[in-house]
Amino acid sequence: MKTGTKIAMGIGSLALVALLAWALAPRPVEVEVATARVGAFEHTITEDGKTRLRERYVVSAPLIGRLSRIVLTEGDRVDENAVVAVLTPVLSPMLDERSRREQTAHLAASEANVQRALARIARTHIALDQARNDLQRTEQLARQGFVAPIRLDNERLAVQAAQREVEAAVQEHHVAQHELEQARAALLASRGAAATGSSGAFELRSPIAGRVLRVVQTSEATVAVGSPLIELGDLGRMEIVVELLTTDALNAPPGSRVRIELWGGPVPLEGRVRLVEPAAFTKVSALGVEEQRVRVLIDITSPPSQWQALGDGFRVEVHIVTLALEQALTVPVSAVFPLPSSQGAGEPRFGVFVVNGGRARLTPIEIGARNGSEAWVRGGIDPNTSVVVYPSSNVGDGTRVSARRV
Repeated sequence: MKTGTKIAMGIGSLALVALLAWALAPRPVEVEVATARVGAFEHTITEDGKTRLRERYVVSAPLIGRLSRIVLTEGDRVDENAVVAVLTPVLSPMLDERSRREQTAHLAASEANVQRALARIARTHIALDQARNDLQRTEQLARQGFVAPIRLDNERLAVQAAQREVEAAVQEHHVAQHELEQARAALLASRGAAATGSSGAFELRSPIAGRVLRVVQTSEATVAVGSPLIELGDLGRMEIVVELLTTDALNAPPGSRVRIELWGGPVPLEGRVRLVEPAAFTKVSALGVEEQRVRVLIDITSPPSQWQALGDGFRVEVHIVTLALEQALTVPVSAVFPLPSSQGAGEPRFGVFVVNGGRARLTPIEIGARNGSEAWVRGGIDPNTSVVVYPSSNVGDGTRVSARRV
């Protein structure tokens, strides 16, 4: 055999071996990668909530009488002190004395409510003064660098909350005073009707400026003392009620920032946790599991012009912010997985696959917190590192990968 033929056959054999080696060599696994970035990070508690009026007022009959048909309907606006119903006293000889006694007792209760409202005003003013003093001390410490900025923000919010409590107390006193005047007028009308035998009309007036929520008694009828007639409310004083698990409620103290979404408007609304009720209750979930939950009350802090379409009992979705960082290293939460060693006792350990030199490298990381889309990485990788998202079972430490950025 000629030398040239041997050389050609050797080259062909080498090429065939190389081709077989290439054909049988494992192919790089196609993976999607994302970049670890530095930016804002939030951890939130997400739950469905329901709007409700902070205060609702039921106008009831202060005496036995013939109710004229109420012309107001649900949604109508009423001014303060506007006539909402008209009663014509109807007192039989057997019932007039008992009715006057009931009205006298109602008058005494109304006077007690006025005194209680005055006491609440005094308490709220004391709480407001204390909140302002705490804010002054915190501002001094903040200028010296001894407190965190979030502490200063919470103190300012506490002052605003105390101011709202004062306004609510003043409104409550105003309503109590209105009810006292109505009780006095009802007693005088009852005595006058019994003395003269006349049946003059008695007007029931609105204690607030607001809207009609519900007309309890629409038709003309004879009503007893205390019968509810019409329900009123101010839609500008709205709050949100959320039922949280008690374990979550501990991480949502008063003053926590709230983002309100899926309420029907074009932009999310802002809110603040005002109160976590002290008593929990048992609720059965959709899966039949008994849960301990507690009601959390949230004030809407966005301008009323942004949410004026919200009504009483509307569904919303709230995100209570428990952790907010302006500069945090984050990766997609789909890139993080628990390491096998974390299945035992002790702190759980997590890892990611870092793409380096065309290969996936298993890298342990330290997780600070996670939300629905991102994980805050406290250590283990550097910014701008490429990590594999949704790693499959074919990806392991040292696996060749073909990266495709998401």
